[in-house]
Formats: sequence, C-alpha cells, structure tokens
Amino acid sequence: MARAENRESVGPAARMAAAVARKTRLKKGLTQEQLGSRMGFTGAAISAMERLIHPVSDEMLVQLERALGGGTGIFEEMRELVRLEKLPEQFRGYAPIEQKAVALWLYANHVVHGLFQTEAYARALIAGGYPEPTPERVEELVVGRMARKGLFDRKQVCEIELVLDESVLRRPIGDEEVMREQLAHLAECSRRRNVNLQVLPLDAGLEGEYVADRGNLTVIETTVHDHVTYLEIQGESLLITDRTKVSTHRQRYAKIRAQALDPRRSLGLIEELAGVQR
Repeated sequence: MARAENRESVGPAARMAAAVARKTRLKKGLTQEQLGSRMGFTGAAISAMERLIHPVSDEMLVQLERALGGGTGIFEEMRELVRLEKLPEQFRGYAPIEQKAVALWLYANHVVHGLFQTEAYARALIAGGYPEPTPERVEELVVGRMARKGLFDRKQVCEIELVLDESVLRRPIGDEEVMREQLAHLAECSRRRNVNLQVLPLDAGLEGEYVADRGNLTVIETTVHDHVTYLEIQGESLLITDRTKVSTHRQRYAKIRAQALDPRRSLGLIEELAGVQR
C-alpha cells in the first residue's frame, strides 16, 4: 500500500525524470547496478527511482546528469522543475515569481525569512514543525529552500530589502550554535551591495505609531515592473495583484522600514547578539 501511495504522490517532473533516466540507461546498455555504481547509489536505489517508489532526489539528478547526461544538461534542467513540485503546495505559485523578481521588499516577524536562512536553521525549523515531517520530507524542503539563495548571485541583480523584527533575532531555533551561525549569516548578507537589512526594535511601538502589527509582508517588483503582494499564514497563501491593495502594502512596508533601525545600527545589534567583538 505504501508503495502505491508513493507512486500516486510523485509529480509529473519526477515521473519524467525517472522515465528519461530509464530509457537513457537502457539505450546505453547499463543495468541498474552498473548505473548505481557510476553514481554512488545502489542498484536498488536506481530501481526504486525508476519505479517511482522513492522519487528522484536532487543529489540523484546531479549524478544522473554526470552519468547519463552526456553534456546535454537535461537532468540539470529537470532539477528546478522537480524542486518546484516538491515545495509546499501553497508556495509553488510564488516561487517562480520570487526567482525572477527585480526587487523584493520583505518583512518577517516570527522567524528569519526563508531566503536568509542557513541550512542548519532551516533544517531545525522544518523538522520541528507540525504536522511532523518525515526525514525525507525535511531534506526535500531544506534542499528547496537553499536553492532559493541563487537569487542573491543572479546575473541580473535583484535588489532585496529585509526588515526583521527584533524578536526574530532573539528567538532561538535549533540550539545556540545554530543561532550564532544564523546571526553571523545575517550580518554577512547585510554587507551585500544588493541587500538592505534593517531591524525593527522591540520598543518601536513606544513612539505611538506601530504599523507592523499585521504580520509578515512580501512585496515583489516583477520583470515587467508591476508590483504584487504575497502573504502566507498557517499553511495558506495569497498572491495579491489588485493595484489599490498592493499600493497600500507598499506604503505599509515603507512605514515599517521607517520605524526600523538604520542599516548600520541594525548590523551592530545583529553582531552583538551573535557575540561578534568589534
């Protein structure tokens, strides 16, 4: 029964990758054991992938490209499609928009924004979620989240602004070492020329104006210079294109940013919490 359920849950991109891998293997006259040996996998693992018992992993696609791709890049191209269909359902519509964005304006008030998470932080966060994911699912989600970081080094630069609530910096995820590494990574990210990182202090509301009370906020400038808003809460998501609503979100984000510490003071606070000696 479990095997049948696995097959039914495999998406079209993973099915295509398995079919192409099998046909290419047979064309080259390789057994499953021989292909597995070339890739660093067992023959049983290759069999499970081809039969859709265990969907193709990101690492397996890397090795399939090396062993069977023949310089075509076909399995490398499939990696992005397979990653996309392994993302949480509510995130799939937004992920391609994020990767093509001209600019991102982000506010996070619970945990570090996914684009800025270290692997260890992401793994601790995902593994500790509810419903409790299997180890295999944790790995899939971590791989997908880390792949998003390619946006930082994209040839066509994406300008990224992030406002983090101070509570995010003080909320330990994983253990102390995981958190220190995460804080150090945030400090490193803040020094990128295409990144502006600010911290909204805990006492921001003392000035009598607090506009960050409605939770996380993501505003995107698209390749055609339109603006859209992405909201996500409790496993549900909403992509908003209505210009009046998006305009309100942009103005709200500007207010949040104005109430935050400036980038230099924000970096100082992050380094202080990370234990960095200046």
